[in-house]
Amino acid sequence: MKQILPPNAKISKEAKETMQECVSEFISFVTGEASDKCHKEKRKTVNGDDICWALGSLGFDDYAEPLKIYLHKYRELEGERSNQNNKTAGNMTIEERDEQSNCRSEPVRRQTVSPTITNFNVTDAKYSRRM
Repeated sequence: MKQILPPNAKISKEAKETMQECVSEFISFVTGEASDKCHKEKRKTVNGDDICWALGSLGFDDYAEPLKIYLHKYRELEGERSNQNNKTAGNMTIEERDEQSNCRSEPVRRQTVSPTITNFNVTDAKYSRRM
């Protein structure tokens, strides 16, 4: 919020809380639409494509298109990381893999990795309007 305001501007606690409530309502609204679509299609999991669809169907096309681009870049990055991990694992001997798996005292947890895309704004796409 501060990035769009002049450097000397101050934002009250009440204004921040109000914005947080609005953002939460917006997320619920969009997610609800995506969830309804999944329910009609007899699916239990809402994915990124469903969110993009919901944004578009609710009239938020200015948000849907940049999100589709971001989602595509994210999936490309995840695919590259997965391929890289598979190549590394493919170079290990069976004994090394067994040893590595036996050394773990905790169950293997999937690590959530966010893409290395920085400052992705609507203006990065073909839009001139700010979000």
